[in-house]
Amino acid sequence: MASAFMFGTLTPVSAASALPFNDISGSFAKSEIVELVKEGVVDGTGNGKFEPKKNVTRAEFVTMTDRLLKLSSVQADMASFSDVTPKSWYYGWVEAAVQLGIAEGKSKTQFQPAANITRQEAAVLIVRALKVDPGTSSAGQLPYTDSKQIASWASSYVMAAHTLGLMSGAKGQFRPSDPMTREETAAVLDRVLQDKVWAKAIHQTTDLGLQLGWQNGLTTAQFKEKIKKTNVNTLIPRWFFLENAAVPVSNYADATLSTWAKQNNKKVWAMLGNHSDSVLTHQILSDESKRKAVIQKLAGYVKTYGLSGINVDFENVSPEDRLPLTAFISELGTSLRSAGAVLSIDVSPDLGTDWTEAFDYEALGRYADYVVLMGYDEHWDGDPVAGSVSSLPWAEAALNRMLASVPASKSILALPYYTRDWTLQSGGAVSEELSLIQQGQRIKSVAYNRVWDETSGQYVVSYNRQGVQHRIWVEDGRSLALKTMMGAKRNIAGYAYWYIGAETDDIWSSLKNAMRYASY
Repeated sequence: MASAFMFGTLTPVSAASALPFNDISGSFAKSEIVELVKEGVVDGTGNGKFEPKKNVTRAEFVTMTDRLLKLSSVQADMASFSDVTPKSWYYGWVEAAVQLGIAEGKSKTQFQPAANITRQEAAVLIVRALKVDPGTSSAGQLPYTDSKQIASWASSYVMAAHTLGLMSGAKGQFRPSDPMTREETAAVLDRVLQDKVWAKAIHQTTDLGLQLGWQNGLTTAQFKEKIKKTNVNTLIPRWFFLENAAVPVSNYADATLSTWAKQNNKKVWAMLGNHSDSVLTHQILSDESKRKAVIQKLAGYVKTYGLSGINVDFENVSPEDRLPLTAFISELGTSLRSAGAVLSIDVSPDLGTDWTEAFDYEALGRYADYVVLMGYDEHWDGDPVAGSVSSLPWAEAALNRMLASVPASKSILALPYYTRDWTLQSGGAVSEELSLIQQGQRIKSVAYNRVWDETSGQYVVSYNRQGVQHRIWVEDGRSLALKTMMGAKRNIAGYAYWYIGAETDDIWSSLKNAMRYASY
């Protein structure tokens, strides 16, 4: 119960009191505690007390570290540990830290949130949270008389914490297995804020860059309501499609969305699609007059609906249309820029197949303002081999391939808000597409086994139904955060999400945390 109070509302103190708590005047960390209260990192245990000598649990230390880094609590759709339940006060804080690689469990299934955190565990967690490479120091190199008592997995972190001035021993000892007290924790966390570089990073506002969200299967009213819960600042309604010669572009625009977007400080990049029709696409792209007719229509729509841009999403384009597609993008880009709008084009990962042969990355990157890499369909509908729709190594390789030709400042990584439930059969796997909402519902409805796969950067869920084995490579806050941080390391322009409404609400906190943490 005391732990619950610790992260509740500050206990009121009298106006005459100079301190936020009535039991810290004799604490060696008095000033640090006061500073951390102002920062919103710590608070009291109730009745005007801080209890500086009280031991800190693993859940409490993680929570304070998250708050120090200005991260948000994440109510993950699926719990990472069996002993950290969604109803616990620390659930969201543990999940936030686990998703970013700051904290780990005591085992694959247990976090032991109520266990006291030891000094060596605290050293590991704070050094990892600050993204410091601990090196490979051994116990024999540590300046403590009890260095042999420090676990091998913690020795390099203890050395790093010592070198950074974050943690020191007493009377020549580190006391690795002793629990951290609340005043010791306050002292360590405040030392981070006393460093000008760390403090500046922590207090800066995170630039989320471009945040694109496609509309799919939602009415305008539903789309607007969903957008309110997201980080999205650029809307992509699927309004325009290539059609026949008589009507070069079909128009499904809703002017009320443009008005709403402007009122809510958001941009609209309306999508131009091709119905995945390679024949129609060839007929239009290969004919200069037809290309011109499409471009004129789009330029008019930009003015009519007050659009900030057009997003071209052509799929199943024939390899023979590589040059005509490039010409179309060049001509459309020139027209849109003269109208004060930008042009983005969606491209598939270059896997050396006919599916992507039509995309000249270098040329498209030159003529378009942005190139959106659709970082999904590693394994697709109809693929006889089961696997992830977007494993971390695959997405990373695909983005690296594009960045070799397209500037990072023009590159956007699109992430999947869907996955596949694979039925494993002797003749080959078959799959069912699931939104992230459906994924959570499916997993919760069955008896499953789940393991974290370091290679793919995803949980893999296995279950049996009617004697048939199923497998799901899970897309969730943790897997998507890893891909987001991977993109952030490359300084890309932003992210896109296919599609709005398919995600669980927790995803947005996860991604915002990932972008903030990546900025440090």
